[in-house]
Amino acid sequence: MVSGEGAPPLLASAIMDNESVGISHANVTAWMQEHVGAVAPLSFELIAGGRSNLTYRVTDTLGHSFALRRPPTSHVLPTAHDMVREHTIISALYPLGIPVAKPLGICIDETVNERPFYVMEFVEGAILRNRSQAEAAFDLATRRTIGDNLAATLAQLHDVDIEEAGLSDLSRHDGYIERQLRRWRTQYEQMSVQGVDHNGIVESVGDKLAASIPVQQRVSIVHGDYRLDNTVLDEQGRVKAILDWEICTLGDPMADLGLLLCYWAEPSDTSEVLLGVSPTTAPGFCTRDQVLAAYTSHTTLDVSHVAYYQAFGYWKLACILQGVYARYSAGATAGDQGSVADYPKHIAMLAETARQTLEQH
Repeated sequence: MVSGEGAPPLLASAIMDNESVGISHANVTAWMQEHVGAVAPLSFELIAGGRSNLTYRVTDTLGHSFALRRPPTSHVLPTAHDMVREHTIISALYPLGIPVAKPLGICIDETVNERPFYVMEFVEGAILRNRSQAEAAFDLATRRTIGDNLAATLAQLHDVDIEEAGLSDLSRHDGYIERQLRRWRTQYEQMSVQGVDHNGIVESVGDKLAASIPVQQRVSIVHGDYRLDNTVLDEQGRVKAILDWEICTLGDPMADLGLLLCYWAEPSDTSEVLLGVSPTTAPGFCTRDQVLAAYTSHTTLDVSHVAYYQAFGYWKLACILQGVYARYSAGATAGDQGSVADYPKHIAMLAETARQTLEQH
């Protein structure tokens, strides 16, 4: 289960056994023996990390695998890296048949491993991050079904009764898009870089989005980053598990649909330079319109304003990328500064794509 929250994912290198960053080997081993039945000795492999929550594959001596999640080892904001919250969400969804990893236990005793962590089953399957992986994992016929499966699973998530699931208190119920627009606009403005000017396009698109917010039809569980590479697929291309519940909240379900369509690239798109060589550009994958049609067939929600939510998705990605660029420019992130030299151009392109998409609304 490799994860990648927020911006397009960066894979962490595997770190093994006693050298595992963020793991107190002896303490966690003892806890897992007592609480989840793991048989020592255990090996720990970091499979996703960085500024987002860390995910490890834990393997015991019998070959059983578990997934362990903990906050990052630095830059920790409790509200953004709340293990109890994540565990609560998947614990509520699992009995309802939503495809999530089965939760096995949570440790809030910080003397065990510095920060709270939780353990869930390790879901085996395909996680598609690029075109070559998609072509290697699935034949043409199976690739065609994946979009339908993702759309149907998203509709299933949005149909969850939040009261029945016990998640009504997860967050506010109203004003989701308004709050999101304020949040990302504020971040964008705080992350300005001297000498870099996008000619006001991010601000102007933000103003247009704020002036034309559709009425929220329903209070649903909003995953917040629902896309192909945040799911585990079985051999038939069906969703076995949705990953990365770090920014899940309650709000407007159309925001999830809009973001899924942003990431569902087609071969003719010019977004490869921004979002990577998307797996959905491989032959056989259905189109963005077909994904939308599949979602529509599984919901009673009105999707006629989906272009607005796509535009919001592109605009939000522009704001996120601005934050990444600002951190690099300030020297807060290690790495080749040249790798972000084109970010201002990409930010403007995303904002322009948002503007064009909003015109379809």
